Amino acid sequence: MSTAVDLLASLFALASEEKAAVYRRFFRTGPGQYGEGDRFLGVTVPQVRAVEKLFRRELTLADVQDLLAHEVHEARQCALIHLVARYGRADAAGREAIFALYLANTARINNWDLVDVSAPGIVGAHLHGRDPGRLFELAASPLLWDRRIAIIATQFFIRKGHLDTTFALCERLLGDGQDLIHKACGWMLREAGQKDENRLRAFLDAHAASMPRVELRYALEKLPPEVRAHYLALR
Repeated sequence: MSTAVDLLASLFALASEEKAAVYRRFFRTGPGQYGEGDRFLGVTVPQVRAVEKLFRRELTLADVQDLLAHEVHEARQCALIHLVARYGRADAAGREAIFALYLANTARINNWDLVDVSAPGIVGAHLHGRDPGRLFELAASPLLWDRRIAIIATQFFIRKGHLDTTFALCERLLGDGQDLIHKACGWMLREAGQKDENRLRAFLDAHAASMPRVELRYALEKLPPEVRAHYLALR
């Protein structure tokens, strides 16, 4: 029996239909919604993290691949939490393997929480200090989750004080039609602005009038009230 099977059994033992019903609504799993058809057990994130820690030393990348292919959301979530932890302690060859596995499975990283828990610590960490061209390729993808991975990965860059890629990607994604991309870009703009408020203001001076309103509101959250009012009035 594989470690992945044992891990899944541990997750299923924690299932809560009451929580699962809440998660199905929260993560928009209805017909035509971005999470359509996703299956939830109703296991909380702290519980998923605890299960991952129990199996961390035994999981192989083959196990992780099996978990990423699983229909249950929490199985994929556990796999991604594991990959982030594994990346942090891997050697160069191990990190290359994790990065390749991640990018080969972006269609399975198919909700915003899965992207947000993993993209900075894998894609961002791997590409920091390297050519960011792969992020721009992801940003041009027709797959929503590729595009969200691209911008959320730059949270790692922002933490290191490197903002160029974040602003360039946000500019590239201004015309995106998906609300989840608007929110992601607004969030990263806000984070970048906490490192360099003047640079955020320069971006807003150039683009606030045409930005999606939800993106603009996210970007403005940490700015003074009078500054927020100024930019909102441009819409």
